[in-house]
Amino acid sequence: MANLANRAVIADVLMKRAATDSEIVVLCSDSRGSAALDPFFETYPKQAVEVGIAEQDLVGMSAGLAACGKKAVAVSPASFLATRSYEQARVDCAYSDTNVILVGISGGVSYGELGMTHQSAQDIAALAAVPNMRVYLPSDQHQTRKLMNALLDDEKCAYVRVGRSVVPDVYAEDDCPFELNRANVLREGSDVALIATGELVHACLEAAKALEAEGISTTVVDMYCVKPLDEEAVLRAAKGAKVVLTAEEAAPFGGLGSMVAQVVGEKCPRPMKTLALPDAPVKTGTKAQIFARYGLDAAGIAKRAKEFLAAAK
Repeated sequence: MANLANRAVIADVLMKRAATDSEIVVLCSDSRGSAALDPFFETYPKQAVEVGIAEQDLVGMSAGLAACGKKAVAVSPASFLATRSYEQARVDCAYSDTNVILVGISGGVSYGELGMTHQSAQDIAALAAVPNMRVYLPSDQHQTRKLMNALLDDEKCAYVRVGRSVVPDVYAEDDCPFELNRANVLREGSDVALIATGELVHACLEAAKALEAEGISTTVVDMYCVKPLDEEAVLRAAKGAKVVLTAEEAAPFGGLGSMVAQVVGEKCPRPMKTLALPDAPVKTGTKAQIFARYGLDAAGIAKRAKEFLAAAK
């Protein structure tokens, strides 16, 4: 099936895995509908916990269940999960090394019309700063499915951030290469390297096509694993390009751009630019409107990459 919301794919994976694994427990903070998890709660009531609007309890209880041998999946809007329960994520999950998957739904500017209180621009930087916490932003339904199955098979904590809406497919069902913590190179070029995460991967692919039409050769890297960052993929892309740009639906500090800049600056100096949301309250609007305003749609990314390449020559 083409073009699904990643949150729906996560719910489907949990439904299928719970049918044969009674150790899986899903917890929500009054977000079953938003997470597409109503069918799970109806089908597996003994493996489902509704804690209400209490994100600290959500994460603390998940860590406690994991400490007792359960595979705990805590689901809540990213804007609340990453802020209200930050201490529990840091101490109960990461420091205590418990098997908890934190799923931040409606991430980034999914709730764009509701303003800064519901936008999650800082969650990537905040959780990536926590030792022992992995951070993932899958780009489409096929990668989301493989990522969730992989995380349910291991015993380490992780933060998975997905958006709310249907997203275009980057991969095909029968052609989605996946290795945990390894980025995918989707195009290879010699002028510009675009390293993107989450829903901006597709926008970068479209931008690369536009750049190609103007004679600009572009590499596109799907860095779904923000932490641990695939440094090998970063260096390979940087060494083969004249300039490097990162693209993320997040604040400009502490996220993918900052991590890539550290690697490039230390090991393969190149002119580099971070394409991200502003270091300011994001203007309200639909996701498409916000992306267009801040140059994070395909047209904006292509324009900024072309300008940056010209300035670097």
